Formats: sequence, C-alpha cells, structure tokens
Amino acid sequence: MSNVNLAVIYYSSTGTNYQLAQWAAEGAKEAGAEVKILKVPELAPQAAIESNPAWKAHVEATKDVPEVSLDDLEWADAIIFSVPTRFGNVPGQVKQFLDTTGGLWFHGKLANKVVSAMSSAQNSHGGQEQTILQLYTTMYHWGAIVAAPGYTDPVIFGAGGNPYGTSVTVDTNGNMVEDVQGAVKHQAKRTVTVAQWVKSGLQQEG
Repeated sequence: MSNVNLAVIYYSSTGTNYQLAQWAAEGAKEAGAEVKILKVPELAPQAAIESNPAWKAHVEATKDVPEVSLDDLEWADAIIFSVPTRFGNVPGQVKQFLDTTGGLWFHGKLANKVVSAMSSAQNSHGGQEQTILQLYTTMYHWGAIVAAPGYTDPVIFGAGGNPYGTSVTVDTNGNMVEDVQGAVKHQAKRTVTVAQWVKSGLQQEG
C-alpha cells in the first residue's frame, strides 16, 4: 500500500484537463495514494468567460473544486499537472502560479517532489509535447524528479504515443479525439510508484 500524497493540479477552461485530472486521480487512488484534485486560479476577466458558453459552464460546474495553494505543494510527495497548450507553452494562469513558488524553492521545499504532466490542444501537432517540456523546465529548477511515462506500457501507443506525458487532441465540439483514459491512469500509477521509491529511499537515508 502506498503512503504517497499526490496533488493533481490542473487548469481547464472548458473541461478537458479537468477530465484528465479526474482520471489521474482515479489511477493514483487505485495505486493507494492520498489524492487532492486542485485547480489553478482563473485570471481571465469575467467578460471573457461570459463570452464563451462552454467556458462559463465549466467555471460554474467546478466552482467547488479547491484552488491550489503553496501549502498543497509542500504537502505533496508527487504532483501531476494537466494543462492545455498556449502557443507551445503553459497557460498564463499556470505560469503565474508557478511564479509564486519562489519561497518554497528557496527553502528547498520542492526538491525531490516527483512530478509528471499532461496536456491538450485542438490539433495533433498543436504544441502538446512542447507544453509538457516547458513545464518540466520549471520542475528541473525546483529540483523535482520527472516521472515521464515513456513507453512503459502498450497503452501509451494507443493514446498517441507521447513519451513525455499523456496528451490529447480536442475537436471543435470539445470532444477528445484519442482514447487516453488508460494512458492517464497508467501515468498516474507510475508517478505514484516512483514517488514511493523516492520517499522510501529518503526515509531510509534520514
């Protein structure tokens, strides 16, 4: 049985990455982890949200999901991020949150966290891989340990074959093109497993 605390941190405007986060939480719980699903605070003006019915509906539907805090990062042994791509990078909302982590980083509170990431875009070459890698760059500065899925299970190939983290294409109606549920759950279980190894090793060292 795992004793890993996992924070699944997502940003989603219309629901895709929230769904990925939920699947990740399911996989992690199956692996025995204690899981929190947490959303990145929305910074977009209300007028922009109101102008998009799907965005407005998603914000309303997830109003009770807690927003991520720095305390959540300190609590977590492992973190899975799920974010859409914005011009091959993370959304501004996510970058703004990451930029608040300097204090934790300075005091070494983010070192040895095991992290993994997922992404989405509206076309198959829309920057999903680059978005994940951009997020991992921040993780390297944290001193975190990246647990990419690689090709550790055949389900990765069926989901599009992204070795950096599960990614999905979303059509104009908001539907996922690839079947990625199995890949997400595998990635989550792998993240928990690696975090268990790291946590056990650190405890023995201490």
